[in-house]
Amino acid sequence: MATDMISLKLERNFLKDIDNIVKIQNYQNRTEFIRNALREKIEQTQKQEAIKKIAQLKGASNKKTSQKELEKLRKKAFDEFEKEL
Repeated sequence: MATDMISLKLERNFLKDIDNIVKIQNYQNRTEFIRNALREKIEQTQKQEAIKKIAQLKGASNKKTSQKELEKLRKKAFDEFEKEL
């Protein structure tokens, strides 16, 4: 996988905190820790968005809806959830 380099400025105290975690958690280096932290944030955000969509669909299902429409909404919700994960 091709990678791109980015530049990042951090306050010294924040960088010291990162270095401590890198050491305690046995990360190979700062880059590995930062990549992992970003992946976790992306996954968390995707899960929150999927939950919001499911809640919206659930709210829509509280209306007078036929069984056929509910099945269509369930399929749509799970399809979208599957795409995001």
